Amino acid sequence: MALVEHTLPPIYDENSRVLILGTMPSPKSREDGFYYGHPQNRFWNILADLFNEKSLITKEEKLMFLHRHHLALWDVLKSCEIEGADDSSIKQPVPNDLDIILKEAKIEAIFTTGKKATDLYMKYIYPKTNLPAIGLPSTSPANRRISYEQLKESYAKILDYLPIKN
Repeated sequence: MALVEHTLPPIYDENSRVLILGTMPSPKSREDGFYYGHPQNRFWNILADLFNEKSLITKEEKLMFLHRHHLALWDVLKSCEIEGADDSSIKQPVPNDLDIILKEAKIEAIFTTGKKATDLYMKYIYPKTNLPAIGLPSTSPANRRISYEQLKESYAKILDYLPIKN
């Protein structure tokens, strides 16, 4: 079990309307220096499909995509003890302070990716923000019991909170 400090900055701007929170960057994401970095994680493919866009490959494409679609991205935890990328092994969680984002952006909805992110959000962050989170299934390669189409249907809820494109 290793103590892991969150090293990735939150991604947002004043136009962000939806905040998506994972639990903690995986070892692969920390190595890549960007969120959902494991090549088999379905997060970026799901989002690209939802917005009818081509695959998001580079960090720059992903960053531009998030800003273009008013999405903010961060994680629930600032630090924790964890074995690899196994959220179920998390001990000693320390939450991030979402005020950094909430004071600058007009966030209309918060989504959490995976049960552990939802549980940690509700325990540590919800009492401070009083903003409920909508739990989404994990896009992790470890979560193969949920099909791609089921994930896409769940993640489509995000669209309800974004400005309508003409």
